[in-house]
Amino acid sequence: MLARLYRAVARTMLVPILAVISALLAGSLIILFAGFNPLVAYAALIDGAFGSFYSISETVLRSIPFIIIGLGVVISFRAKMFNIGGEGQFYAGAIIAAWLGVSLGGLPMLLLIPLILLLSFVGGGVCGFLPGYLRARFGASEIVTTVMMNTIVLQFVSYLVTGPMQEPRRFFPESQEIADTAKLPVIFQGTRLHAGLVLALLLVIVCYIFLFKTVKGYQLRVVGSNSTAANFAGINVRRNIIHAMVLSGGMAGIAGGLEVLGITWKLFQRLSPGYGYSAIAVALLARKHPAGVILTGLLFGSFATGANMMQRSESIPSVLVNVLQAFIIFFIVAYGPFEDYIYGRLGLSDSLKKGEPA
Repeated sequence: MLARLYRAVARTMLVPILAVISALLAGSLIILFAGFNPLVAYAALIDGAFGSFYSISETVLRSIPFIIIGLGVVISFRAKMFNIGGEGQFYAGAIIAAWLGVSLGGLPMLLLIPLILLLSFVGGGVCGFLPGYLRARFGASEIVTTVMMNTIVLQFVSYLVTGPMQEPRRFFPESQEIADTAKLPVIFQGTRLHAGLVLALLLVIVCYIFLFKTVKGYQLRVVGSNSTAANFAGINVRRNIIHAMVLSGGMAGIAGGLEVLGITWKLFQRLSPGYGYSAIAVALLARKHPAGVILTGLLFGSFATGANMMQRSESIPSVLVNVLQAFIIFFIVAYGPFEDYIYGRLGLSDSLKKGEPA
């Protein structure tokens, strides 16, 4: 039993770890080519992410959107749907949070915050529903339609913050600040870490239970594994495709709502540094498992926090972190065809296939 558990854990973690190590090595070459010392750069990156209690709190704070949107991507990937629209779905949730945070500011906090997050979920879910429906009904590529939705929502944000939702003085392209009753409480005084962390961890648990302990989650996974077999088994493939995209978009919408309620307190252009796109790497690196999203979300959160320190202290461009993220995606995909070979060389082959004792 212990041998089987060891093999299962090792098979789950080995390729992601190899991908991260390979990305750091490849990133070192880029840093050298740019004229900087990789050791100094990575030391500044680590110090910026974990060098103090405040840095750690910022790392965890920046991890929240990665974790929540990553969970949504995991759900869509499990149904074999490639949701590239997390960015637009994130902004859809942020729009609703900024609007309701101002217009319903007279409501008590215990009612207002859950209401805003619920409707943020709905907003992101609607943006996921449209590509899901087009895929289920007409066979349209969800990759194309989600990217198109991103463009539409981002342009709509630009219109809102320079028009109907612009702050009263009309000086800046941003919305009015939300009411105090809509702002998330801070967990630790002296930091910006808010109660959205608790919700993110709860969503990890809920997502795990949904995918692996419910009939609906089982159906989604069967559709993703073999849609033809699922159809013969009486599972409504089209309906499950739509449900997966709605849930995936809804998660991103919640992340957008939390960003407004917990950090920015207003809507503006470039609210997201690319959370929706980076969350794809978060889900891939987590091997499409909700629990793994916590660790990979923290990794990308540390990149986001450490990059600022790297630029401030060593004048190393923070965009190099984007290069690292791209390398991680590259290597996690590149190692895919060689997984069985790697596991076999390391003695981690599936015991059931080889007839070995568990």
